[in-house]
Amino acid sequence: MTSRTSDEWLVDLRAMDDRKESALADLRAIILRGLPFALAGKLSPDNPAFEALAEDVAQETLLKVLAHLDGFEGRSLFTTWVQKIAVREALGELKRRRWRDVPLPEMTDPEDGDTPMREMADPAPHPEAQAERKDLLRRVGWIVSDELTDKQRQAVELLALQGLSIEAAASRMAIKPNALYKLMFDARARLKKRLEREGLTPAQILSVFEGGAG
Repeated sequence: MTSRTSDEWLVDLRAMDDRKESALADLRAIILRGLPFALAGKLSPDNPAFEALAEDVAQETLLKVLAHLDGFEGRSLFTTWVQKIAVREALGELKRRRWRDVPLPEMTDPEDGDTPMREMADPAPHPEAQAERKDLLRRVGWIVSDELTDKQRQAVELLALQGLSIEAAASRMAIKPNALYKLMFDARARLKKRLEREGLTPAQILSVFEGGAG
């Protein structure tokens, strides 16, 4: 890993050549190395969910860092500034994932304390909601097909859908882990920009995959 001053980090990350890729790889390693300490007492590195969360946090942090390089004021080391962003992203992501995993309590109707509200709900999705979800699913599929290269789509399939580790997916694709990471970083950045142009939010995209087959 190359040692850089704060100014050198900024120069390399703004470069349009291999210096940028090298800086991103080094910064990713710094973020991943610091996350076990940042999440101590909240999520153990031995937890099966840790690796996936760490990879997501690293990618989101790098995207935010690149988007806000001009916001670095030099009051601390550049890497300290990045680590603070990573910690905020990690805690926010951990909170979101835990919230999704917590089952709703058995709520009772205020007019009848003995009757669970869940039993009174209609379990069948509304036809309009089903149609809206199918339309959204088609849009997401079209965007992925339109924006990503074949290699990027394969990486997304292996990592995001099949849940393989970076090392296992890289082996499957016969490329180095750093090359796979670069593929995913570029894919995520392209999809994020396209989804923003389409007016789609992360919550809407999550609803597609959490709502069942429909």
